[in-house]
Amino acid sequence: MNIEHQQQAKNWFEKLRDNICYSFESLEKDLVGKLSDFPPGCFEQKVWKRDMLGEAKQDGGGGVMSIMRGRVFEKVGVNVSTVYGTFSEEFRNQIPGTSEDGTFWASGISVVAHMQSPYVPAIHMNTRMIVTKKSWFGGGIDLTPIFPVEQDTKDFHTMLQETCDQFDLQYYPKFKEWCDDYFYLKHRQEARGIGGIFFDYLETDDWIKNFNFVQAVGKTFLNYYPQLVRKYINKIWTDQDRYQQLVKRGRYVEFNLLYDRGTLFGLKTGGNIEAILMSLPPEVLWP
Repeated sequence: MNIEHQQQAKNWFEKLRDNICYSFESLEKDLVGKLSDFPPGCFEQKVWKRDMLGEAKQDGGGGVMSIMRGRVFEKVGVNVSTVYGTFSEEFRNQIPGTSEDGTFWASGISVVAHMQSPYVPAIHMNTRMIVTKKSWFGGGIDLTPIFPVEQDTKDFHTMLQETCDQFDLQYYPKFKEWCDDYFYLKHRQEARGIGGIFFDYLETDDWIKNFNFVQAVGKTFLNYYPQLVRKYINKIWTDQDRYQQLVKRGRYVEFNLLYDRGTLFGLKTGGNIEAILMSLPPEVLWP
């Protein structure tokens, strides 16, 4: 394990967390329409520690949950964690580099935003670094509008392609297809949202390039999403709009509980249940 690389990744995820929280709290102050009589929200942080498991007491780590419930963000979580230990025999063979040695180290950031306004899309972003006998990055960004706008979809994917093309012209088509396949509800035969990019097993043999790419994904999210929120933040919405939003959120819940690999990874490695399920929206309808 390259301890210096692990520390750099951990530091970046925590710095990105701080910048995102600052930006999102600023958005809370910009509301002038519906719900503007309520005070702006602010993040509350909760530190958690992973239980030390096994006789050797070598499993551990933890993280910080940053949760805000406000007048713009109905619920947004910006979580960072760094955990280490040994995979169970059941889970071991599912992770590269663990067939003979189940030890691991993992650090990352996860962001999920569910908005008050049905006209502001929900968004998900996460990036992570995982170390076993191998070492790699993973992550991505995807957008879930309730009422898709063709120009917004085009702008979103153009922005992602520009980010990817700085590093490899094959990244965007590959990671877009991976995202489309991954965020698909097979039981409903429909996509969760309008896609984005999803990547995994981006090995760290070229550390500088791949770490720079992971940082670029985080910066792209930070630069893009607040602008999109401001575009629709004060648009008037109706009870029917809200109903459509709550129904769409049901799809979000179904995906995360049935298919999401990050949820499975967290549960299988003794993660914090509250942090793992942070991505679930606060209110949902199934008609």
